[in-house]
Amino acid sequence: VQLQASGGGLVQPGGSLSLSCAVSGFTLDSYSIGWFRQAPGKEREYIAHIRWSDGQTNYADSVKGRFRISRDSAKNTGYLDLNILKPEDTATYYCAARPTTGLEYEYWGRGTLVTVSS
Repeated sequence: VQLQASGGGLVQPGGSLSLSCAVSGFTLDSYSIGWFRQAPGKEREYIAHIRWSDGQTNYADSVKGRFRISRDSAKNTGYLDLNILKPEDTATYYCAARPTTGLEYEYWGRGTLVTVSS
């Protein structure tokens, strides 16, 4: 089982980035994919998740309207589009998977760093 997040980088305030989470080793039909982030010196923060089977989504209030989560079942890949980025969005972003009926994320990928700075 492997999750690999990618797509991070340096972007100016107001800019956009698209992160990917490639999943291998299991099928996602009964799972949800979540995105989290952790800024230096801060606790990990939930951002959003998507239920793989039907695409239902949920967002943290801090990113609602700016970030968009999606998935491509054919590619077994999840996405997180980051828009209208702010310096406080600077963090390492992680994707994770949990059973749809569960509460705990069982599988985690390595993070990808997003830096928002002018």
